[in-house]
Amino acid sequence: MRRIGVLTGGGDAPGLNAVIRAVVKSAINVYGWEVYGIHDGFEGLIREGAEGVSPLDLRAVRGILPRGGTILGTVNYSTTGLLQRDPVTGRSIVTEWAKETARARLAELQIDALVIIGGDGTMTMGEQFYRAGVNLVGVPKTIDNDLPATEYTFGFDTAVDTATDAIDKLHTTAESHHRVMVLEVMGRNAGWIALYAGVAGGADVILIPELPFTVEAMCRKIARRRALGRRFSIIVVAEGAVPVGGAQFYEATSSGQERLGGIGEWVAAEISLRCNVQSRTVVLGHLQRGGSPSAFDRVLATRFGAEAVHLLADGRFGQVVTLECGQIIAVPLEAVTGRQRTVPPESSLIRTAQDLGISFGNEASRSTGEGVVTGEEA
Repeated sequence: MRRIGVLTGGGDAPGLNAVIRAVVKSAINVYGWEVYGIHDGFEGLIREGAEGVSPLDLRAVRGILPRGGTILGTVNYSTTGLLQRDPVTGRSIVTEWAKETARARLAELQIDALVIIGGDGTMTMGEQFYRAGVNLVGVPKTIDNDLPATEYTFGFDTAVDTATDAIDKLHTTAESHHRVMVLEVMGRNAGWIALYAGVAGGADVILIPELPFTVEAMCRKIARRRALGRRFSIIVVAEGAVPVGGAQFYEATSSGQERLGGIGEWVAAEISLRCNVQSRTVVLGHLQRGGSPSAFDRVLATRFGAEAVHLLADGRFGQVVTLECGQIIAVPLEAVTGRQRTVPPESSLIRTAQDLGISFGNEASRSTGEGVVTGEEA
């Protein structure tokens, strides 16, 4: 092993630069390797010309630990023939042309192995490149915290901090105007951000994809609060949350594709109509992806990056670094692809939230027509 490459793929997340820094410093300081940065994910690897790859030395990663984003750039789409649609499963797969081009490009650059940093999509592509003969190891990344086989992904803690700060700010304006404030957060099909931020920020209602909700249950919660003299409420809703018997909400993008979103506006409109209270919506969107990573995310990202280099040194290709019981371990790529880690309905944090009187919009009605009385209302 003399020279390695590192790339970031998919959506950005706080902590990516911390991983890049750890990879470069560990590779140079411990093993004396050269490191090359591959720009814009796998796209940069198969792109013609020299702009897709550049050397990374200690000077190149100086001062990037607290920076958000990624100095290597990232994309979550393909314009080079990297992917094609599988006619059977409908999933995107790496083309044979891309595999051959990647192998030839790595041989041309004399890069012996790669560290790939990304989420489910990046790891899925990485597994296919690995099976095609590309030596690589993976570092899991997503603010959604929904990758299996790891307790936490870096970026999640910072995203929760951002959402919690927004809830804190919404409390004052909601209380001043006696309104219901609805905060829509990211998470795809997992409710981790909404759950953690909702508990940390003292939300009154938390709506997550794992627990379908009803507007009636939310109205009962709001009415109980008003009866106690609390004339405002805070609702945190994950972008993938669904009403009972309904479906997830999607919005069209400028490219004609669809993405999760719109549930916050729908919830606010339904509450205004059916609960007879004023409501407003805030969609955090990409604010959750930006900014300086938290101390936790910096440390986790650094540990992940350093361990990835050690895996390469040991020849343990096709592995992904993960966090288990506070320790960094390695699992096969296939252990983190093709499925999502969602919030278990029996989660102890859900139970704790319910003990505090937080509603999940799914409380059963009693024969009196009132909601379940818990925590704050008891």
